[in-house]
Amino acid sequence: MIPTEDASARKREIEEKLKQEQETLSFIRENMEKSDQLTKGMVSILSSFESRLMQLENSIIPVHKQTENLQRLQENVDKTLSCMDHVISYYHVAKDTDKIIREGPTGRLDEYLACIAKIQKAVEYFQDNNPDSPELNTVKSRFEKGKELLEAEFRGLLTRYSKPVPPILILDAITVDEELEVQEEVTLEHLPEAVLQDIICISGWLVEYGRNQDFMNVYFQIRSNQLDRSIKGLKDHFRKSSASSGILYSPAVQTKRKDTPTKKAPKRPAGTIRKAQNLLKQYSQHGLDGKKGGSNLTPLEGHDHDQRVKHQSDALTDKHGAAAGKDDVLDIEIDSYIHCISAFVKLAQSEYVLLTEIIPEHHQKKTFDSLIQEALDNLMLEGDNIVAAARRAIMRHDYSAVLTIFPILRHLKQTKPDFDSTLQGTAASTKNKLPTLITSMETIGAKALEEFADSIKNDPDKEYNMPKDGTVHELTSNAILFLQQLLDFQETAGAMLASQGRGETSSSASSSEFSRRLLSTYICKVLGNLQLNLLSKSKVYEDSALSAIFLHNNYNYILKSLEKSELIQLVTVTQKKAESSYRELIEQQKQIYQRSWYKVTEHITDRNMPAFQPGTKGFNDGLEELCKIQKVWAIPDKEQRDSIRHAQRRVVSEAYRAFLQRYANISFTKNPEKYHKYRPEQVEEMIERLFDTSA
Repeated sequence: MIPTEDASARKREIEEKLKQEQETLSFIRENMEKSDQLTKGMVSILSSFESRLMQLENSIIPVHKQTENLQRLQENVDKTLSCMDHVISYYHVAKDTDKIIREGPTGRLDEYLACIAKIQKAVEYFQDNNPDSPELNTVKSRFEKGKELLEAEFRGLLTRYSKPVPPILILDAITVDEELEVQEEVTLEHLPEAVLQDIICISGWLVEYGRNQDFMNVYFQIRSNQLDRSIKGLKDHFRKSSASSGILYSPAVQTKRKDTPTKKAPKRPAGTIRKAQNLLKQYSQHGLDGKKGGSNLTPLEGHDHDQRVKHQSDALTDKHGAAAGKDDVLDIEIDSYIHCISAFVKLAQSEYVLLTEIIPEHHQKKTFDSLIQEALDNLMLEGDNIVAAARRAIMRHDYSAVLTIFPILRHLKQTKPDFDSTLQGTAASTKNKLPTLITSMETIGAKALEEFADSIKNDPDKEYNMPKDGTVHELTSNAILFLQQLLDFQETAGAMLASQGRGETSSSASSSEFSRRLLSTYICKVLGNLQLNLLSKSKVYEDSALSAIFLHNNYNYILKSLEKSELIQLVTVTQKKAESSYRELIEQQKQIYQRSWYKVTEHITDRNMPAFQPGTKGFNDGLEELCKIQKVWAIPDKEQRDSIRHAQRRVVSEAYRAFLQRYANISFTKNPEKYHKYRPEQVEEMIERLFDTSA
C-alpha cells in the first residue's frame, strides 16, 4: 500500500495542474471572442471598399475607351499623311533627278548612284501599284538612260585611263638579277586607285541592278587592246634601242635603281649565234647545197685562225653588208620575241589580278580567256612564222636556221610552267596553243639536226672547193661551229631528238640523262659523217702528202675544238675512246706525210749509191722540189707545225750528214759543188721554212 502522505501530496499536485489548465482555457476563449469581433469588422470594411471600386471602374472605363479610339484615329491620320507624301514623292522622282541624270555620273558617282536608286524604287512602286500609269514609263525610261550613262562611264574610264605599260617597266618586271637572293617584285599599276574604285563600283551596280553583261565585253576588249599594245610597244623598244645605240635596254632601265646591281634579261648568246649563223649561212650557200662554188673561208686554228677569220669577216661585211644587217635584224627579233613571251606571262598575270576586282567571280575565267586571246594569238602566230621560216631555210639547206629555234624553244619550255599556271581555267584550245608551238619547234629543230648530219655526210667532193694549202675545210669548221652552238642548248637539243619517238623515260632525272645520251649519239654521228666525208675529199688531191696534211689539219682541228669546249664531255658519254682515236688518226697522217720524203732521202742511202756516182744530185733536186711545193702548204696549229718540221728535219738531216761523212773523201768529179750543193745547216733551214707562206 501507498503511504497516506504521498497520496495527499500527489492529489494536491494534480489539482494545481488542473487549475492552471482551466485558467489557460479561459484565456484562449476570451481571445477567440476578440478575434471574431475583429474579423467581422474587417469584412465590413472590405465590403465597403469593393463597393466603392466598382463604382469607380464603372465611371473610368468608358472614358479610357474613348481616349484609345482617339489615339488610333490620330495614328491612322499620321500614317495616311506619310504614305501620301511617299507616294507623291514617286511622282516627282523623274523631275527631281532629271538634271543629274542628264549631266551623267562623271565626277559625282555616289550622287548619281543615289539618284538611280530613287528611280529604281519609283519603278518598283508603279509596277506593283499602278502598272498602267504613264509615270511608270517615264521612270523606266529614266532608269534605262541612267544605266546607259553608267555603262558609258565604265567604258569612258577604262578607255581614258587604260594605257600600255611602258617597255621600261615591263623589262624591269621580267628581268632577273642573279646576284640578289630575294627578287624585288615589280607591281604593274594599270589604273589609278580612285579610278579603279569607281570602275569596281559601277561594275558592282551593273551586275546587281543593271542585269547587263555587256560591260564585261567592253572590259575585255579594252584591256585586250592595251595588253597587245604593251607587248608591241616592247617590240618597238627593242628595234629603236638596237638601231640607235646597239643595246637592247633603255638607259632608264640601267639607272632606275642605282643602288642595285644591273638586272639581267633572259640569257641567250645572241652574238655567238649570229656569228655562227653568218658563217654557216655563207657555207650553206657555197658548200652544203652542192650548187654554188666554194667561198674564200678557210678556217684555221689559234692566232692565225683568228686573224684569217677577222679578215674574212671584214671581207664578208663589205661584200654582204645587206645580209649582215638582215641577220642583225633577225637577232633583234629573236631577242624581242623571247622577252615578249616573258612579258605576256607577267602582263597576263597582272591583268588577271585586276580582272578579279572588277568582273564577277563566275565570269572571270571566261572574260580572262577572251582578254588574252589577241596578244596570245599574235605571239603564237609569230612563233609559227619562225617555224615556217626555219622550214623554208632548211629546204634551202640553210641549217643555221635551227640556231634561231634553240633559244626560243628553250625559253618557251622554261616559261611553260608559268604559262600553264597563268592560263589555268581557260579553254582547252587556249591552253594547247603553247604546247602546240613547242611541238612544232621541236619537230622542225629535230628535222634540221638530222638533215644537217646528212648534209655533212653527203657534201660533194668538189675540187675547186678544196683548200689549196691543205688547211681545215669549211665543212669541218662549220660542222664544229654548229655543234659548239649545241653546248648552250644541250637539254633543248636532247629533248628535240627525244621528241621524235626515240623512246620515253619515267623520271626527270633519267629523262635528262637520256636526252644527254641522245645528243652525244647525234654529235658522234655528225663527227663520224664528217670523218668519212673528209676521207673522201682527201682523195681529190693528187699528192698523197697534201692529202695527209689535209686530213691531219682537219683531224687536229676537230680534236682541239672538242678539247677546248665541253663537246669532248658530250662525245665521251657514248664514245669513251674518241680522244685517243683522233690522236691515232693524226699520227697516222703524220706518218703518211713523212713517206713523201722517201723519194728524197732514198738518193743518199747506201743501196742507191754506186761507188763513184753519189746520188746527191737527185737529193738536191728532190729537196728543192719538195720544199717549193710544201712551202705553200699550211699547218695552222703551231705546235703540230713545229713537231712535223722538227721530225722531218731530224730524219733528213741525219741521213744527209751521214751521207756526207761517208763520201767526203771520195773524188768522183771536178765540180763537187754540183752534187754537194747544200750544207746540212742549209737543208735544215729549208725544211724549217716548210708550211710558212710568209717565208
